[in-house]
Amino acid sequence: MNCWHCGYQIDLRLHGGIGKKDECPNCEDDLHVCRNCRLFDPGAENECSEPIAEWVRDKDRSNSCEYFAVVESVEMGRNPAASGTDEARKAWGRLFKG
Repeated sequence: MNCWHCGYQIDLRLHGGIGKKDECPNCEDDLHVCRNCRLFDPGAENECSEPIAEWVRDKDRSNSCEYFAVVESVEMGRNPAASGTDEARKAWGRLFKG
């Protein structure tokens, strides 16, 4: 996986998974955060694709969500789920550019 904040690559096989208090060895930012979760979706209600997950206010701070599942890769601090939203906005803009 990669740190959502700095993009630092973390080998989960060596690390043994992500705990609620784990930090990135490079930038020391929290790792058990919504932005590092494969369920994080800025376009969804509560910004989560898990409909019964509790609302988390700070998406970039450690939380105790029981649905947390590490996203396999994050591009320089950006969750891949967000890129689909960005592409849709760009397509919408091209459609109505006038």
